[in-house]
Amino acid sequence: MSTRSIKSFAGFTLVEILIALAVTGILLAAVAVAFNASIINYQTNEDIFKSINKARQALYRITTQLRTANAVDPNSPDNECALITAAGNDITYRYDNSSNKLYLDENSNSYVLCDNVTDMTFIKNTAVDEHSVTYVKSVQISMTVESGDIERTVSAAAVIRKNLP
Repeated sequence: MSTRSIKSFAGFTLVEILIALAVTGILLAAVAVAFNASIINYQTNEDIFKSINKARQALYRITTQLRTANAVDPNSPDNECALITAAGNDITYRYDNSSNKLYLDENSNSYVLCDNVTDMTFIKNTAVDEHSVTYVKSVQISMTVESGDIERTVSAAAVIRKNLP
């Protein structure tokens, strides 16, 4: 072969470089889309984790106070739980579906315990004593929280120790 024919094969053609750039661009675009989806998924998971964690903290507080309560009102509606704490304080846990929040009402003050709550029920299991007085033996609590399009339900239950036989 002559020197001239060897030189003609020594580099890339313009078409080969354009094809390589196009393939590289497609691969980079695919990586960018996957990275963006990963970030969105991470943020969604973090948001629902925070909502569930707040709900669990609220349930822990409620169940702790219920277990040591002096009395629980058996006539409060299913979205409320009114009780007298071991310290003698009259408090109410109240779910407000218009604001999607769980409130603690205490001493004429309302505190938000949890937001992003889409549903909450307090199911009070009652009994009647020998004097025909109805009392609450235990309370089952179900709370549904949301973050974006994701909803999760957390539940808890508490037995009122003062009312154990």
